Parts: sequence; C-alpha cells; structure tokens
Amino acid sequence: MTYADWPLFDLWSRCREVELRPVREADLPELAALEPEDAEPDPRLAMLPGLTDRQNKQRLFHQGYWRALGTWSPQSWVLHLAVRHEGALVGVQTLEGDDFPELRTVDSASWLIPGVRGRGLGVAMRTAALGLAFDHLGALAAITSAALDNQASLGVSRRIGYRDNGLGFVHSREGRLLLRHLRLPADEWTRGAEVEAGGVAPCLPWFGLA
Repeated sequence: MTYADWPLFDLWSRCREVELRPVREADLPELAALEPEDAEPDPRLAMLPGLTDRQNKQRLFHQGYWRALGTWSPQSWVLHLAVRHEGALVGVQTLEGDDFPELRTVDSASWLIPGVRGRGLGVAMRTAALGLAFDHLGALAAITSAALDNQASLGVSRRIGYRDNGLGFVHSREGRLLLRHLRLPADEWTRGAEVEAGGVAPCLPWFGLA
C-alpha cells in the first residue's frame, strides 16, 4: 500500500541486514514495549507525577510520535524510523532537521534492544539514516550528542566518522547534564555505497526540496 497523501510512510533505507521505515501507528504498542530501560527520553521533558518511570517513558514515546506527525514542516521535522533486523522490530532511529532548507543539517537519536547489541546493528542503522540524509536529501552535515558516559553511542558516531565538536550543557530532571557534541560534514561521508533507499522523490517537498 502506498500513501499518496503522506508519502513519508513510503520512505525506506537499508544498510546490510538492517532496514529502516517510518514508524506507523500499528508499530507503537510493540515498540513502546520493546524500548529498553537504558533508552533515556529527552531530559527536558517533564515526567507526570503519579506514573511510574516506565509508564512515563511509554507516554513520551507515543506523544513523540504524534507530535512529530502533527507538527511536521520543512522548517522543523522529526522522522522516527522503525529498525528491523531479520524481519523483527529491534529499535528506533530518529533523524531531525531544524531550518533544514537553509542549514541542511540533521541531528540523530536512537535506541536498540539489548538482545541484538554488539553485532554492528547500531552502526548499520545510523549509516542507513545518514545515507538517506546525505545522498538523497542533500544534507551538508550531521550532528549528534551523547552523555560523556554513553560510550556505546559515542563509539558508533566515531566509527562512522563523526569528529568531536565540543561540550555543552542541557537541562535535565537532575539538573545540568554535560553532553559531548559530534559533527560529520558531507565531504567526509564515506559510507554511501553501503546504503540503498527508496520512496524519496514524492517526499522532497516535505523537506523543502521541491
């Protein structure tokens, strides 16, 4: 089935054994249940009193999906991509763009279930997302950030080619959180041959690229 009125649902990108497709409503219950305990929500988002940490995380996961669809514009967009490995849902890879038609810069975030970690899937899913951004949407740079103790995320970024780009604070529920920033410019992107993608052309106006 294709979605002429919302072609974003027909986007796909693949790197080796990992395939990314936009999260859909039917994926929400399974993905919310799969989200691991160490997948941290945006630390700036409030947790509702009276709910457990798990209930709050599942609430924020659903709201993040609906907010991304309801507020999408070429100037500010968030693309949540469901990650499949051997046909099973195993995580989420997100791409974000603010002022994308002018800045051509994408940010990213992701999580992966523990059972498939350590197999290179983290690198493959980020590579698939960046192949979409650099080779099909004309991104000029990719940025990302991680807490200093998140060695798994920092390791994926550096393996793909990101370089350290300073430190910065962000608000969190526990106070200030120090992040390591990283950046990968398009002219240092070397993994495009590993990525296949499709369904892009009808979506270009959604990214301000008509």
